[in-house]
Amino acid sequence: MIRQSGKWLVAGFAAAAVFVSGAQAAEYPTRAVRMIVPFAAGGPTDTIARVIAQKLTEGRGQQVVVDKRAGAGGNIGMGLTAAAQPDGYTMIIVSSSFVVNPGLYKSIPYDPYTSFAPVSNVAASPNVFTVHPSVPAKSMKELLALVSADAKKFSIATPGVGTTPDLSAQLLKLTSKLDFITVPFGGAGPAVGAVVGNQVQIGCTALPPTTPHIQAGRLRAIAVTSAKRSGAISDVPTMAEVGFKGQEADTLQGLLVPAGTSKAIVTKLHGEIVKMIAKPDVKSRVEGLGFEIIGSSPAEFTAQIKVEVEKWTKVVKAAGIKVN
Repeated sequence: MIRQSGKWLVAGFAAAAVFVSGAQAAEYPTRAVRMIVPFAAGGPTDTIARVIAQKLTEGRGQQVVVDKRAGAGGNIGMGLTAAAQPDGYTMIIVSSSFVVNPGLYKSIPYDPYTSFAPVSNVAASPNVFTVHPSVPAKSMKELLALVSADAKKFSIATPGVGTTPDLSAQLLKLTSKLDFITVPFGGAGPAVGAVVGNQVQIGCTALPPTTPHIQAGRLRAIAVTSAKRSGAISDVPTMAEVGFKGQEADTLQGLLVPAGTSKAIVTKLHGEIVKMIAKPDVKSRVEGLGFEIIGSSPAEFTAQIKVEVEKWTKVVKAAGIKVN
């Protein structure tokens, strides 16, 4: 009889906890929310973060503050978020470095499986190879012919060691057997700026930060790494179309909160995100920059993280890339 009472007591506590969690989620948020961006301004993650922060602020009446914490391939910002209180008032927008870094660094300040509660892969974008307009190549074949003639003359800017654009550049080097120099920057913004300023002749970055420069003629797009052409630059062929199959890669833009955040808050956040990206003005803006809208569920994003950590760990190992 006592045991039976104990069961009812435990059940009562559980029901009360669910009720409290639901009530907290219904009221959430009651103050400003910090959205950590672990990369430099001007990159795809910064772009998506600002769109989300603006729309969440408008929809909630509580400000979502973008907090830049760039450095160490995103590890600084991701470590800060992993250590934050799991109350819904700290979140982070991550790129593919989140799933690449576990295989790239000897030590990172988070566990991709246990340090966070995934909310959604909001959007993804292909990587794109670009050149400064002064480079006479208008196709990948012409570009590689130029590099082959004088490899020391050409280098390629990427957003950082181990980012998917950097790995795409490494893969092109391996496949083409050309030894041009890769120059990793601290984010897509600086990498794009270096090619626009003709400090580096070639670039490989996610599409969104390059789109305005391509459309304005400040950069020439050579090929995208998606399985199909991007609607933002539909005249630019895929890598497979120019003879390089099996080099598909994109840059995810995922929303995470610290592990331990209540399921009710995660569910509410996901609902807000899905509702927001379905709005015509947001969808048009995001797709116009070169992103593909995803809006995956927490369970789908959790499964994607596992698949991609394993995938990129194998690529990093095969390319022999090491970061201390």
